[in-house]
Amino acid sequence: MSLIHAQELEKSFGERTLFQDVAFDVFEQDHVGFVGVNGCGKTTLLRMIAGLEPHDGKGQLSVSKNAHVAMLDQSPVWETGASLYDAVLAACGKWIAMERELHDIAEKIERNGATKSIIQRQSELQERYNSGGGLTYRARTRSTLLGLGFSEEELSRPISVMSGGQMRKASLAKILLSEADLLLLDEPTNHLDIASLEWLETYLSAYKGAFLLISHDRYFLDRVCNRIFELENGSMRLYSGNYSQSMEKKMDEREFALRKYQNTLREIKRIEGIIVQQRRWNQARNYVTIASKEKQIERIKSTLVKPEDAPQSIHFHLEADALTANEVVVVRGLSKQFEGREIFHGLDLLIRRDEKVCLLGANGCGKTTLLKILTNRIEPDAGSYKLGSNVHVGYYEQGSVRPNNAGTVLDTLNAAFPRYDTKQLRNLLGSFLFRGDDVFKRVCDLSGGEYARIQLLKLMLEGSNVLLLDEPTNHLDIPSCEALENALSEYGGTMLIVTHDRYLANRIADRVLIMDREGIRAFEGDWDAYKEFLAENSSPKEKEPPAARNDYLAARERRSSIAKAKAALKRAEERVHLEETALSNLESRVQSPEVASNFELVKDIYSQIEAQRQLLDSCYLDWEQAEADCQTLLEEEED
Repeated sequence: MSLIHAQELEKSFGERTLFQDVAFDVFEQDHVGFVGVNGCGKTTLLRMIAGLEPHDGKGQLSVSKNAHVAMLDQSPVWETGASLYDAVLAACGKWIAMERELHDIAEKIERNGATKSIIQRQSELQERYNSGGGLTYRARTRSTLLGLGFSEEELSRPISVMSGGQMRKASLAKILLSEADLLLLDEPTNHLDIASLEWLETYLSAYKGAFLLISHDRYFLDRVCNRIFELENGSMRLYSGNYSQSMEKKMDEREFALRKYQNTLREIKRIEGIIVQQRRWNQARNYVTIASKEKQIERIKSTLVKPEDAPQSIHFHLEADALTANEVVVVRGLSKQFEGREIFHGLDLLIRRDEKVCLLGANGCGKTTLLKILTNRIEPDAGSYKLGSNVHVGYYEQGSVRPNNAGTVLDTLNAAFPRYDTKQLRNLLGSFLFRGDDVFKRVCDLSGGEYARIQLLKLMLEGSNVLLLDEPTNHLDIPSCEALENALSEYGGTMLIVTHDRYLANRIADRVLIMDREGIRAFEGDWDAYKEFLAENSSPKEKEPPAARNDYLAARERRSSIAKAKAALKRAEERVHLEETALSNLESRVQSPEVASNFELVKDIYSQIEAQRQLLDSCYLDWEQAEADCQTLLEEEED
């Protein structure tokens, strides 16, 4: 049964059209991921489904009358004085009401005696309560809060004194307990650490109802979704499968559409060449051929559809200064407390030259504190740390931490990088999606995503040989995350990245560090390899997983093969472009007046054109083979 039916939906704000002609259905037990660049209208569409935002025009949007729909509230209103546990328990109002009625019935029977109707009502109510989940709703509330990262002590704390991030997690717990037929979840993974993310993945994967969730966490989307909706260029595209499967289908469709478009343009150009030649021969039968060919071109052009361009995204490259030190970061016995609470104690860490290391751990375990110590922003209470010689650190602070800087984006960059003139800086800002008057925005007014892009631009301009990055993919949409990953994978320096982004860790990490109260545990390999190791060697007493060196070397060899295959594919693409240019030059030459009047020269050039087309066809075959080889290696890497 369809829970949501949408047809010809559109939405505009002023002169800007967010989307139009959007059509989709969400069915029972659909687990749908909703993706698209920041600002494309995802949240607006969710609000339209929830009845909080009207749609424009003649479109239709219907939600099943029998469906209980619940939306993750960005700014919930909590009962004054309620504890965290009691505030979230209110989501189970159905069971609380049943308990109250059963209690009232018991009191009536005790006072006035039992009647047939009262006994029947009590029996029916008790059966629904017992079989439907009334016996366990308190336990479910507690386990949900613990699963999302709250401690036992926090359950009894007043919700009014909690942070915004904690309140958002409480809202998520409340909506998960609502037993809704359809959940509308806008960035439900915000403020969750790895353990909470994995708990939520397990919960949503087993959810018996439907959900439509917005997320930029590709690993999460892969784990919980069986369909993907993508808003791009104002249109909606629907895919079956998880995120990775959907994007593979999208790339295949886009590649096919682009090749079809290019081949059609070549065919039009070929027919136009025939028409030009027929006109030169100037015979009656030639004009019959010309008319036929012109009609053929009209028919082809009527079916010609140019593929849409991909949405604009950032693009940049990170250069690293020369680095001579073998030991880049050395930490011994480091300890830190805040207001009497120990963050970490006796921490040891060694990072060597050219390593790409991802540091993961629960919220509050001290990952950000460690980076601030290494960048001299705060002092440790005990222990020592040092950076190697000739180390130039580039530090990326969490996107949610924005300075109180009233200066404009352009002025701030001009002050930080005076060697660049205004025109150069505006061009650089344009590549990070700051165009027109965007460069005059005040830094303190930037959104999380905008400030994240400014920090990435600064990293690019600094040319550091060691990067210390704190949650760099927070606030970035998926295309920007991919641009960052491409830059980091090609970066020639050393990296320590604090992250909850498992997709990033899988793509970048040579080594994974797990930080907890007992210190830092190291694992050679990426996140999936670490999780696989834990699954195969699960032991609660085991502290330090041994280095899976053979697996690590095999992974490095696979990555090297993939890099070579990508380079071969790039060379094949460049060769195709080169030969296409040569063919275009020959075709332009044959149409020039000085050549067209010389029959023998025209004949010779047409022979060259035919040979060039055969060469180009051969280059296309090489390109397709290189593409297939690259795709095979990528699929093997995923398996």
